[in-house]
Amino acid sequence: MLFFARYVLPISSPHIENGAVLVKGDRIVDVGQATEMKVRYPTEPRQDFGLAAIMPGFIDVHTHLEYSAMRGLVHDVPYSAWKQALDEKEQLFTSQDWDDSALLGGLESVASGITTIADITRTGSSGHAAQAIGLRGIIYREVGTMERKLVPQAVAQAQEDVQAWSETVDSDRLIIGYAPFSLFTCHPEIFLRVAELCADGTPAACHIAGSSEEYDFVRYGSSPFSVHNTELGAGYGIDMPPWLPTGVSPVRYLLNWQILKVPNLLAIHCVHVDDSDIEILAEHDVSVAYCPRCNAKLSMGIAPIGKMLRAGIRIGLGTDSPAASDSMDPIAEMRIGLLLQRAVNDKHNFLDTDQMVYMATLGAARALRLDDQIGSLDPGKKADLIAIDLSASHQAPTHYPNSATVHTCNQDNILMTMVNGRVLYDGEHQHGVDPERVYARAEEMRLKLRN
Repeated sequence: MLFFARYVLPISSPHIENGAVLVKGDRIVDVGQATEMKVRYPTEPRQDFGLAAIMPGFIDVHTHLEYSAMRGLVHDVPYSAWKQALDEKEQLFTSQDWDDSALLGGLESVASGITTIADITRTGSSGHAAQAIGLRGIIYREVGTMERKLVPQAVAQAQEDVQAWSETVDSDRLIIGYAPFSLFTCHPEIFLRVAELCADGTPAACHIAGSSEEYDFVRYGSSPFSVHNTELGAGYGIDMPPWLPTGVSPVRYLLNWQILKVPNLLAIHCVHVDDSDIEILAEHDVSVAYCPRCNAKLSMGIAPIGKMLRAGIRIGLGTDSPAASDSMDPIAEMRIGLLLQRAVNDKHNFLDTDQMVYMATLGAARALRLDDQIGSLDPGKKADLIAIDLSASHQAPTHYPNSATVHTCNQDNILMTMVNGRVLYDGEHQHGVDPERVYARAEEMRLKLRN
């Protein structure tokens, strides 16, 4: 099939005006000028999107799809209060609730132009949703405990789940990895064990230095996440080990527990890091997930993306939990992420729209070490691509498609989402999951959570 549009954005090379992309099976076969492609492939079926941009699908490097039905339940509070309230809400969910909540997030993802997710889950529901809908991704099985004596049991159960999940998904699209719990809910031996499990290149992800509360907990042993408060909330009792202040940053703390040596590690947030921390992340070739909307909404801070880029760190954009960011909208993530960086940096650290589009596509693929398969419209890569409408009046005249996409589009402008050469969304969902059933279930869950 030949796909035409006013703009084709390969990402790995300059955009093509009046371009075309040839897809056969699950691969991109050719990319070029529309006139030349018509001559080269005269018998190929054609679809013309008109004043639109064809580009690689968005790669969302940090999601929690299973929390999609919880959006808007805890609002207008900072991170620590949000996290503690959400922990209470999730106790009301059944396994079916988790599955349908993840499906809700998956439906919005494909309608928003997301073709790949990197999702952290305790239940496995995100993997079920990605498999059913046809998304590509890495599904990280979350593992942890604050009690040392329970570490072997927690790790063994995680290994069993990873094996079981791997046997139920399409291995061409989905990879299963590990993600330790947040630092304030995790015994340090968990990090050591995950480092051992992932020494062979198995993907790992870890929330690092996302909030001032986490930073204070690790360094000073004092924050809303103090062990005393955690103990009372979890009911661990007097056997709960005390947390001793480490006197170091979260990055240096994790360095001590070997997790930063994992060959394929994604560090999520990295908001509260200094120059020394950034140097450590760069030395260990750790990639970073930048989640600007969540960080801003929960008053977590703004990650020093400019410094990380100059250090050579691989960075991708993530939408994070829908319970925080409210929507799976990678275009809004690019726009807000760009404006926040410009607001806090001077003209010598100026991010542009090309960089943001890169971080949402090829940069994100590099962050996940999937750039040999996806992230750009290069012949031989997987046919994961989208079409974005640029025909609105506020986009005329349109001469710079990256700028128009970042500054004037939103998730409703997605015309088509394709994964592995299969159209999953073209204004209507085409993957076989019934949206109406999922939407009805979401309303049931929201009513239960509000009571």
